[in-house]
Amino acid sequence: MIITGSKLSDCARVFTIVNYCRQTIWPAVFPGENFNGGGFTLKTGESRVFTAPVGWSGRIWARTGCKFDSRGNGSCETGRCGSSYKCGGSGETPASLAEFTLASPDFYDVSLVDGFNLPVTVTPLNGGGGNCSVAGCDGDLRQTCAKELAVKGGGGRVVGCRSACDVFNTDEYCCRGVYGNPMTCQPTSYSKLFKQACPTAYSYAYDDPSSIFTCITGDYVVSFCSSRNKSVCTYHNNKLICGGASGLRASGVKGWMMILTLMVTTLIWNIC
Repeated sequence: MIITGSKLSDCARVFTIVNYCRQTIWPAVFPGENFNGGGFTLKTGESRVFTAPVGWSGRIWARTGCKFDSRGNGSCETGRCGSSYKCGGSGETPASLAEFTLASPDFYDVSLVDGFNLPVTVTPLNGGGGNCSVAGCDGDLRQTCAKELAVKGGGGRVVGCRSACDVFNTDEYCCRGVYGNPMTCQPTSYSKLFKQACPTAYSYAYDDPSSIFTCITGDYVVSFCSSRNKSVCTYHNNKLICGGASGLRASGVKGWMMILTLMVTTLIWNIC
C-alpha cells in the first residue's frame, strides 16, 4: 500500500522502520496498541511503514535475540517488554531509544540514557524548520562497553551496554536528588564514552543541546545499524522521497530499487 494525499501529513506522520543489521530484530513501538500491538519482526533488509497521529508521544526500539512460541510467548536478550511478542510496556534496559513527540514542531531524539543495544538513527523527510537533521547513534557501543556495564548473551557475546545509573543506582549517575538539575548533573566518565561514540544521541539526562531535534510536518525513517550518512527512503504523496546527510531528493520506482531493496509492509494507524 502506498500512502497518498497531502492531508495525511497534516494530521499524521509516516514512519518507516528499517533493519540494516545482520541479524533479525523485533522492533517495538510504545504506546502502539493500534499498531499490531506494538511489536513485530524484521529480518535483515526488511522494513515496516506505519503512521502515527499528531499528538502521539512515544518511543521506538529494537529487541534482539528473541525466541517466541506460536502463542507469542517468549523472551529476548535485550529490549524485551515482558514475555510477550506484542509490547504493552516501555521495554527493559538496556535499549537504544528513538523518542518522538509529534506536535508543531515535532521533537525527536535518540536516547542512550537507558543504555545501548543497537545503533539507531532517525532521518526526517519532507520537513523543515528548527534543527531538522539526522539524529542518532551509528557507533556500536557493544564493542567498547566498559566491562562493568556489559550485558552478555550466549557464548559470552556482549549484546548490550547498560547505563551507569542502571548499574550503580547513585544520585550522581541518575541525575536525581541534589544532582536533579542541569547545573549539578554533569557528564560522567561513562556518559562521555557514550557521547564520544554517538555525538548526536542523549548520553545522560540533561544532554539537551546536541541531542534534541525539531522538525515541522516531517516524516521519519528509523534505521537500525545504519550510518547517519546513509541515504534512506520512504513513500510520500505518490513519490519515493529519499534523504540523508546530503539532503532530500525524489526518486521513481527505478531509483527505489537501486537505493533500497526492501520488503515493505504499510500499516495505517489511527489516521485523522
